[in-house]
Amino acid sequence: MAASVGRTVQDVIWRRLFIFLIAGWSGFLVMAIELLSGRILAPNFGNSIHVWGGVITVFMLALALGYLLGGRWSLHDPSLFRLALILMAGAAAITPVMGFADPVLDWIFDRVQDPRYGSLAAVALLFFIPTTLAGMISPYAVRLLVQDSQLSGHFAGLLYFVSTFGSAAGTLATSFYLVLYFEINQILAGLIGISLTLGLLTLLALFIGNSGNAPRL
Repeated sequence: MAASVGRTVQDVIWRRLFIFLIAGWSGFLVMAIELLSGRILAPNFGNSIHVWGGVITVFMLALALGYLLGGRWSLHDPSLFRLALILMAGAAAITPVMGFADPVLDWIFDRVQDPRYGSLAAVALLFFIPTTLAGMISPYAVRLLVQDSQLSGHFAGLLYFVSTFGSAAGTLATSFYLVLYFEINQILAGLIGISLTLGLLTLLALFIGNSGNAPRL
């Protein structure tokens, strides 16, 4: 009996650890790609306040839609497995940016030379989907954490703290360090690689758990 209880506690701890890691990393990822998007757009549309207005608007709208979809999807048999898949899907959605950003930006610039609307269209085309997927993670993760309605506020606050802390870390790391030492595509590849690795580690832990070895999650 005591062993069973200990195993259950261990499962909960490991499960929450992966949930918080995914939520914190998603915050890091969103801010990193938001900052990088400005650098990507600069050769075609400049780096004015108009461009950054378009970048921020698209990212805010994508996150808003992601919050809505993540909350809706969490109503249907939520699982850590699906949370990991959302993270990995978001990473996969960033991948085309590395190969197609320049031709896409050139194509848009030839048709929409106003930096306000050109940047708005470019950011939406390149980053709306991955940012929406990243936005789904926080509300979905809250649903996985909350087992008791009386603790819902506590876990929601804790998770958004972790996510926002990750966003702050992503902002500083990208703007202060990463852009100084790496090319944009190298940074994107690293972000994608970390996201996929974290997702795969989560799936591996679930697989090990289902095989009867700790942690079961």
